[in-house]
Amino acid sequence: MPEQQPYEPEGAVAGTGMGGAMDLAASEATTLERPPGAPKGLGPVGKPRSLWSDAWCDLRRNPVFMVSALVILFLFLISLWPSLIAPGDPLLCDLSKAQEGSQPGHPFGFDGQGCDVYTRTVHGARTSVTVGVCATLGVALLGSVLGGLAGFFGGAWDAILSRTTDIFFAIPVVLGGLVLLSVVTSNTVWPVVGFMVLLGWPQISRIARGSVITARQNDYVQAARALGASPARILLRHIAPNAVAPVIVVATIALGTYIALEATLSYLGVGLRPPSVSWGIDISAASPYVRNAPHALLWPSGALAITVLAFIMLGDAVRDALDPKLR
Repeated sequence: MPEQQPYEPEGAVAGTGMGGAMDLAASEATTLERPPGAPKGLGPVGKPRSLWSDAWCDLRRNPVFMVSALVILFLFLISLWPSLIAPGDPLLCDLSKAQEGSQPGHPFGFDGQGCDVYTRTVHGARTSVTVGVCATLGVALLGSVLGGLAGFFGGAWDAILSRTTDIFFAIPVVLGGLVLLSVVTSNTVWPVVGFMVLLGWPQISRIARGSVITARQNDYVQAARALGASPARILLRHIAPNAVAPVIVVATIALGTYIALEATLSYLGVGLRPPSVSWGIDISAASPYVRNAPHALLWPSGALAITVLAFIMLGDAVRDALDPKLR
């Protein structure tokens, strides 16, 4: 009877007993790269490749990803330093200029209160991006942990999580926001972020649960378990890297959705409230006089639409790059 080989923590390859080897994790697989000067017919030699490096190579050649990434990078820059392109005060208003159109130094004109639409549109990006990023991180972290544990261990924990997510899916998002946020007196972004995390984690948990269930049935997981790997190591080292791709895709697309949800709640008066600067607040304030001053509604609405579209396009590009079936 052949002697059983010990489990090597850093080794991702186990002998098959037939002169070959078997990868324990797809993320640890290596693709070989052709050496410089070698004929094209030869196979590649020497450089490790993974799903993530292959995905990055595909993304760099995808014009949709590049355009959306540049738009998002610009949004992050103006969110961190809005005074770089809009040095004015978004709360400084002059009623004598109310509803006036474009003027030198004020390319977007003025709203109904005489505030500079350009300055408020630029400064409103900070609120929207902050809410979207914080809500997405919270939802992805909470949903991934709960869904991953439920998919890995199964049993009663899985049943409880499934019934809990069914309850949350039955709550209308906008109606829930009207009820929960109407009693909040704080005028910061954190109540809005907390509400989005509270109602958004079930979607990510379902995605994470299904991805973990699929990954734990693969051969490399069974091999790691047979070689004596602990459940924690199997989950963190072998399953999580191969199950996280769908979560990243859904979270990226959901980020744009959360930005639109914040604008919707602010438009309805239960999200952010004045004197906060938000695209939803500006759209709500400009709606009554859209016929007299359409520019006050056009610019914040356009900024919101471009932002949401950029994140959705980014999520679609990431999905195409991380899905092996589309290669």
